Amino acid sequence: MDRSTLVVHGRVAVQQSRRQAARDGQHGLQVMSFEQAAVRLAGGFIRPIDNERLRIAIQAALLVTPMGALDSIRSLPGMVDAAADTLHKVWRAGIHIGDRSEDHPRLGAIARLETAVLDLLPVGMLRPADIVAAALERIVHAPKVLGPIKIAGVTELSPCWRPLLKALAARVPVEWHAGPRVVPEWLAETGASIIRSPALTPGISVVSAATAYHETVEAMRWLRSLLASGVSPSDIAIAAASPAEYDPHFLAARGDANVALHFAHGVPIVATRDGQAASALADIVSRGLSQSRLRRLAALCRDQGLFEPLPDGWVGILPADAPLSTPGAWQRLLSRLTPQAWPDGVDHASELQAVVELLSKGAEAAGEIGESFLQGRALTIWRKALRAGPAASIDATLAVLRQDDGLDACVAAAWMPASALAAAPRRFVRLLGLNSSRWPRGITEDRLIPDHIIPTDELDPLPVNLADRRDFDTILATTCGEVTLSRARRDSDGRLLGRSPLLAGRGDEAYVRRNAVPAHAFSETDRLLARPQEFAAAPQAISASGCWIDWRRSDITAHDGLVRPDHPAILAILDRTQSASSLRRLLRNPLGFVWAYAFGWREPKPGDDPLVLDALELGDLVHMVLDQALRGLGGGAVSADQTRIDAAVSEALEVVAASWEGERPVPPAVIWRRTLDDVHVMAVRGLLYGHEGGAVAMRSYSEVPFGGVRPKSDADVPWDTDSLVTIPGTEFNIAGFIDRLDLSSDGKCATVCDYKTGRTPSADIRLNGGRELQRCLYGFAVKALLGDDVAIKPSLLYLRDMVNLRLDDPEGALTEVAGYLRDARASVAGGAGLPGPDTGSDHDDLAFALPANARATYGKRKMSAATERLGSFTKVWEAK
Repeated sequence: MDRSTLVVHGRVAVQQSRRQAARDGQHGLQVMSFEQAAVRLAGGFIRPIDNERLRIAIQAALLVTPMGALDSIRSLPGMVDAAADTLHKVWRAGIHIGDRSEDHPRLGAIARLETAVLDLLPVGMLRPADIVAAALERIVHAPKVLGPIKIAGVTELSPCWRPLLKALAARVPVEWHAGPRVVPEWLAETGASIIRSPALTPGISVVSAATAYHETVEAMRWLRSLLASGVSPSDIAIAAASPAEYDPHFLAARGDANVALHFAHGVPIVATRDGQAASALADIVSRGLSQSRLRRLAALCRDQGLFEPLPDGWVGILPADAPLSTPGAWQRLLSRLTPQAWPDGVDHASELQAVVELLSKGAEAAGEIGESFLQGRALTIWRKALRAGPAASIDATLAVLRQDDGLDACVAAAWMPASALAAAPRRFVRLLGLNSSRWPRGITEDRLIPDHIIPTDELDPLPVNLADRRDFDTILATTCGEVTLSRARRDSDGRLLGRSPLLAGRGDEAYVRRNAVPAHAFSETDRLLARPQEFAAAPQAISASGCWIDWRRSDITAHDGLVRPDHPAILAILDRTQSASSLRRLLRNPLGFVWAYAFGWREPKPGDDPLVLDALELGDLVHMVLDQALRGLGGGAVSADQTRIDAAVSEALEVVAASWEGERPVPPAVIWRRTLDDVHVMAVRGLLYGHEGGAVAMRSYSEVPFGGVRPKSDADVPWDTDSLVTIPGTEFNIAGFIDRLDLSSDGKCATVCDYKTGRTPSADIRLNGGRELQRCLYGFAVKALLGDDVAIKPSLLYLRDMVNLRLDDPEGALTEVAGYLRDARASVAGGAGLPGPDTGSDHDDLAFALPANARATYGKRKMSAATERLGSFTKVWEAK
């Protein structure tokens, strides 16, 4: 068996050449790159320096090697990549950096780094120049080891390999099959036979798409049309000079289309499940521990590492709204957990504590963290990322790592860099990104050795600009079928993009509209989006279109909340025990009432810490502090002096703040401290209320439950909390918590106070259009529970301005409210869960489910018909 060697460039070319050799029965043919041929001839245990080993060595060498002016950047993200790129350029160019170390301090630093790196590499791992030297010593064995050499699909050879090529040409037949490609000038001096062939003349068309994403869509449609016409997938290629911008689009489109599209340059590691597991851990290491990040990690690393002892469903013990972004918050949470809180009834606080403590160590313990939480491929990815860059920026390192997608380039359509396509031509080609500054790309200096130290044309004989031009010409000359040249008209930000100079003289371009109907959609989603008439027949489209049309009508429809009378879901929520808040929603936003209580819809809460507390959260915080402080005073708020009240508030604030930080989002530290100071002031003011003097001794209660709600604490209450409270004539039972109740020692006088942290109304209010029901309802509840002989004084206390608004006629207000509620119940039970004045307002937490700017558009359009349909209770909207 005669041995021969075929030298090609790139993985795709190697795979295709080996497949063709197998089909042709070419036994003895070895397909490899020129570097691999040099290593084969050098023999022994010699091998080239692989990128991963090089990065490991550079990372270690940077820690101990004096780098002069580069010392300040040695630990920055990207330094390992920059150093590896520079060393590769130096080695490929055949530059002996040590011989130039005296020419410039920067070269001296690079030379010292190179020496340190080479010392850390395995003995048999050599630079290209050293491999060439070893191969030249064994050049006499070339006829047996390599045999006749055929070099195909290669347009350039790095200077470091040229001496070996010349020596090989003197020993064995060497044929340089250039085809229609440009032949480098230096090749004539090597003695290799140059075999040329005429350029092919494919059909060329030029198109322009709206954006890079639109280019991707059109490319996938083009791919689908070729497959539908019977073209073999292995004859189809899509390429760009720099594929990175298009990768996310092609990944999504490939999954949607269910097409085997091979990524010749590999897929991003973070696009795989193992990569996502490593990315979730990197997010914690780089940005700190929080509940949302831990939940993501736990979902991807279930039953492995330190998560293994924890029971299924353990994340359910975490408070839903708490960010848990500080070690203290986790410690407070863990200290409160009981065995009964865990799904299996066993205390696992110590195991979770170990998880939290290790993750809280951050980047300094990145290696230990990875070994403790990851396994298999995910752990391999983690180790590789730590070798490629500093632990503090491991998330950025993971974002650029790639891995093979597992598809065979020989049987699949390929998405690849233009350089790979130039070395492995296909019949049908689509080139993307033919915009100015994108193809060809601009020439840039080396990051560590700028042009004034070593000229760029010496350090990089084939710069990216010339390589892009050569690849473009090569692709056009080696494609036998058709070539489609594509460019984007605008970037992702909407800026206009220019045409590539490579399109000059290629004829007029076809303007492809973004909403053009394709002959072949690449997926079901694309088909429905591109063909509105087909999408319109889908049940979802019919429903959505009907909703949109109904929202724009002025009359009331089913999409505005109109349902059949006596609907069981509506009757069920009307029969539930109500609160002052739910009844306010019933009166002012019946549609929101149905959504909130029949559908169970809630506003989605962000998991991150807010910049400031919103109005509702601030109110909750103030109420919690007042409740804690009043219980600390033993119910004697009226008799306590200011010093005692101030001390009680300070103690309560410390307890509540610690609990809040463990269960709910908190603003940044400075703003949080300022917020607590404001809460302290308002709480003191609230507890000083009632110190006007008077002979009657009063006992104070806080957060007093009634109507069957569960008490928040074991504090004394003045009545049976399970007793029902029914609003006369309405069939509504009410329940809730009274912020503060001051009860005289003889039980004949009760002051009902509801704290408010918002803005004080500009004028005295009674029902305030149905917004204010608490004084009336809470006053009635106290009277119903304590007896008709008790004098009730309900009021609203605005803590910021210390304005106390009393309700002068509670019985009259109750009679009026009961009438409105009775009519509202009848209207909603009759099927009219319609918009009201609060629908779509700034305080409507379900406004996200309404049309945009609903209050100014949708609300105004529907208000007249809704008011008429809802009936007489709408008069409450105008009540003072």
